[in-house]
Amino acid sequence: MKQTSRDPEALLPLTPAVFHILLALADQERHGYGIMQEITQRTDGKVRMGPGTLYGSIKRMLADGLLEESGERPDTTLDHERRRYYRLTGFGQRVVRLEAARLAQLVTVAQSKKLLSGPEIAGGFS
Repeated sequence: MKQTSRDPEALLPLTPAVFHILLALADQERHGYGIMQEITQRTDGKVRMGPGTLYGSIKRMLADGLLEESGERPDTTLDHERRRYYRLTGFGQRVVRLEAARLAQLVTVAQSKKLLSGPEIAGGFS
């Protein structure tokens, strides 16, 4: 049963895998392999998610109401019919926004303590 009525902050902090998956789905629906490709591309290859981690995380995220399977499919002549597409739910969007804000606050603290400067941030994930 999806538990979308609970407080989204109860799921924080997210694991890195879950956060990367939510980020990959923040701008469009994707199938599993597409999620893995997006994560690898966005992190310049520094994060590579294997299928076990991906699909185990997706299963839990579906149960938590963060994701849902999409009933819509791209042109079936261009796509394999067995692929499952995923998208964020409204609850998932709230959770990923809260986690991004939480992490941004941590970065601000690190900057105030002079642990980060411009080049370290620019050299991170894009």
